[in-house]
Amino acid sequence: MLLDIFDPKAKPRAIGIDLGTTHSVVAVAQDGAPRALTSCDGVPLLPSVVYYPEFGHPIVGKVAQRQKTLAPTRTIESVKRFMGRSHAEMAEKKLSTVPLAPPENEDEARTVRFAIGSQKLTPVEVSAEILRSLKKSAQDKLTNVGPAVVTVPAYFDDAERQATRDAARLAGLEVLRLLNEPTAAAIAYGLDSAMSGVFAVYDLGGGTFDITVLELSDGVFQVKSTAGDSALGGDDFDRAIAGRILEATGHGDGGDASLEVVAIALETARRLKHELTDAESASVSFETPDGKATSFALSRAELAELIAPELERAERVVRRALRDAELAPSDLNGVVLVGGSTRMPAVRDSVRALFGREPLCSIDPDLVVAYGAAMQAAALSGEGEDVLLLDVLPLSLGVETMGGGVDKILPRNTGIPTGARATFTTYADNQTGFEIHVVQGERELAADCRSLARFSLRGIPPMPAGMARLEVEFHVDENGLLKVEARETSTGKTAEISVKPSYGLSDDEIEAMLIDALEHGEEDLDARRLADATVEARRVLLAVDKALKTDAELLSAEQKQAVETATKELRAALVDEKGTVFARGSRIQQLTTALAECTHEWAGERMNRAIRAALSGQEVERVAETVSEARGVEEHVEEHEKQRRGQPGPVASGLDIEE
Repeated sequence: MLLDIFDPKAKPRAIGIDLGTTHSVVAVAQDGAPRALTSCDGVPLLPSVVYYPEFGHPIVGKVAQRQKTLAPTRTIESVKRFMGRSHAEMAEKKLSTVPLAPPENEDEARTVRFAIGSQKLTPVEVSAEILRSLKKSAQDKLTNVGPAVVTVPAYFDDAERQATRDAARLAGLEVLRLLNEPTAAAIAYGLDSAMSGVFAVYDLGGGTFDITVLELSDGVFQVKSTAGDSALGGDDFDRAIAGRILEATGHGDGGDASLEVVAIALETARRLKHELTDAESASVSFETPDGKATSFALSRAELAELIAPELERAERVVRRALRDAELAPSDLNGVVLVGGSTRMPAVRDSVRALFGREPLCSIDPDLVVAYGAAMQAAALSGEGEDVLLLDVLPLSLGVETMGGGVDKILPRNTGIPTGARATFTTYADNQTGFEIHVVQGERELAADCRSLARFSLRGIPPMPAGMARLEVEFHVDENGLLKVEARETSTGKTAEISVKPSYGLSDDEIEAMLIDALEHGEEDLDARRLADATVEARRVLLAVDKALKTDAELLSAEQKQAVETATKELRAALVDEKGTVFARGSRIQQLTTALAECTHEWAGERMNRAIRAALSGQEVERVAETVSEARGVEEHVEEHEKQRRGQPGPVASGLDIEE
């Protein structure tokens, strides 16, 4: 018998981890070729399920998955959906068969806690168990396991990303980088297949959907746009099928069914879904909790009909990403499929119809993200012959936004040479210039970061707020020299500046800045949320005030009263300094959304009036201004969701005004 003897002198091997909603994978790259490592279950895919027995240690994987039916209140799945979310966000969604523990104070309210016996488990703790299992699998196959690149959805916000880092740290893993899942897939396809062109990465996993448009050229890629839905995936397909099963077995919509019955229906739904990937029809037998044997049959066509609403949601997200990238489906050179749910015929049919082409799936969609993460881990750790990333940024680089927040354009630990861009817009009407303030650091407010440079871009034609588009591009060369270029898209006017970001900073000073960011992380996030919420509230109030002056007659007396009440409450919240920073920011956010929602119908009427006026020959500039104001209020909810995912919205992140 041959034994793999552990050699403490051996160089640690960096690993890539796809921490998925339904399954997770660990992989390693050797000589440029990635391979998945088998889990404790003997296969690469580890079910992201954790079972907490009454006695003993938590169990992860297939064994835990089987306990879902037997002990649903002790088995946690799809924990990724809960990462970085508050109790209030998740309590109403009822996504878990494990009850959520009611928060006892405001601090507890920030995080979901699963109640299992006397334990209150956070999503970070549950995710750490999955990561521990993956690390153990890697240790069983490799001589010495090193740091990891862990993937996350591209739209994960700061809280969700920090929760993922915390879980890795709790599992004893050093995180080289959090890598966006579509980027990981692009690395796998871009380097393996040497493709060039513009590609969409269509990532439909168990619990999240992500669409990213990438421009690939000789293995170098640039993100043109990204969009997603953090509550859309194969789990939703399971629930749709389970709903039909519950209805067929006399449980109506499932509202009154026991947890055991719902768990059995979900398990049966998964089996049917998997069988229908290869078969035109399938029938599954199962036993109810009272011992009654029954069966349920479903055809592929019926399944497609059941999940049609979810696929329509995905299509809307795709259209938004293409619109943001200013591309049509015909402009793409290919569509890359990622995630196990893309194996479903109905999903592939939807992709074909939407993009008008056959999708690319030469790499296993369940493994492609882990492969890309492993290749990036190897590059960052200096393994392999062709190391593309020669160095990394010690601290994040970004720009100050309205309200004093920071948009980080290049995160800390990004390999250099590198580049990235972000799009901003004007905050005020007739704004003719931007002031760009470049900062360095991990804090959420510009005042707490290191100021690197300021420069201005002037000569922008006067337009309504939100109409101008400013592209800010950061590029760091192999020597660490940062060049920042700002370009106004309608005029093509540009301005740029160069600076050495790390100049004058010692290793000790960099370390001190990192420690400072960690110590103030939570309060910084709260302050940033309050600042962003305040800016957005004032923008919406400004738009509503202008609309009331010009189009108040379109409102009924009841509608006008509702708008005035919502406006009054929001103004009061902006000057009310009672309560914590977190509570104030949350209240302003809620009241801003409430105001936007109560003006939604009115905004549509104003846009229609503006269009009719244009057709009748009214002044074009006035029409454009009205449409811009109406659209700004109408799209608040969508733009707020974009900000939550970490994407600057077209009107919410205006840079400092220079009149």
